[in-house]
Amino acid sequence: MSAVLPTPASAATAPRRIRTATAEAPWVRVALIGVALAFMTLFLFVPLATVFYEAFKKGWDVYLAAITEPDALSAIKLTLLAAVISVPLNLVFGVAAAWAIAKFEFHGKNLLLTLIDLPFSVSPVIAGLIYVLVFGLQGWFGSWFIDNDLKIIFAVPGIVLATVFVTFPFVARELIPLMQAQGIEQEEAARVLGANGWQMFMRVTLPNVKWALLYGVILCNARAMGEFGAVSVVSGHIRGQTNTMPLHIEIVYNEYQFAAAFAVASLLALLALVTLALKYVVEQRVKHQTRRREQG
Repeated sequence: MSAVLPTPASAATAPRRIRTATAEAPWVRVALIGVALAFMTLFLFVPLATVFYEAFKKGWDVYLAAITEPDALSAIKLTLLAAVISVPLNLVFGVAAAWAIAKFEFHGKNLLLTLIDLPFSVSPVIAGLIYVLVFGLQGWFGSWFIDNDLKIIFAVPGIVLATVFVTFPFVARELIPLMQAQGIEQEEAARVLGANGWQMFMRVTLPNVKWALLYGVILCNARAMGEFGAVSVVSGHIRGQTNTMPLHIEIVYNEYQFAAAFAVASLLALLALVTLALKYVVEQRVKHQTRRREQG
């Protein structure tokens, strides 16, 4: 039985019959893009535009008065203070944890990975309650802190602790997969050439993960400034003292000071937009660096 050879016409048209997974009909692509744009418009662009519209609706004078009011300034300063303290702490922890997990084998490695993911699986409100149970007046160490005139809960230290807890996975989780993918060959080569641990980290490990590190820091800072649940539990909502920007927005909104609430909210939204812009720049830099390595 002889095989049937394809004619030139059928051979020319055969590749056209082969469809890839993304070669859908034009109307399907248009429909999917339209649904995505409609969803983003309804749940992202419209709320964001509303925030800025409501913030500036009554004019610049009202807006500036709202964000320079003493309680608002106190909330802004406390938010920045919590971020300035928590982000460097998480930076150090994230780099150390990622380096240990990716470059070494030790007992308890899986437990450490699980603990790093704990803030992702525990509600921030629960985290705040845990700090209250530990450091509060009726907590395990509350009486000792009171006797020594140290205040953790309903004070700045409690807010910083809660912020550190909810943000510490971000840096580590950005670095661990990258370090594991890179392996330990370069560090071993540096060790053979006589480098010590600090030299290996500064000249080999850190340059290879610097963009992922920056990416994790950006995400960590965004979460630190926008955290509400855990900070709400440990702050006590003391105006002018323990209110961060999200808490201040809630209070003035509940008092029907809508212009003031949206004015401070616009600052948070602006910080989010700046974070997104930095995130995009870092992502493009990482893609460019990866493409250069593949080509080289």
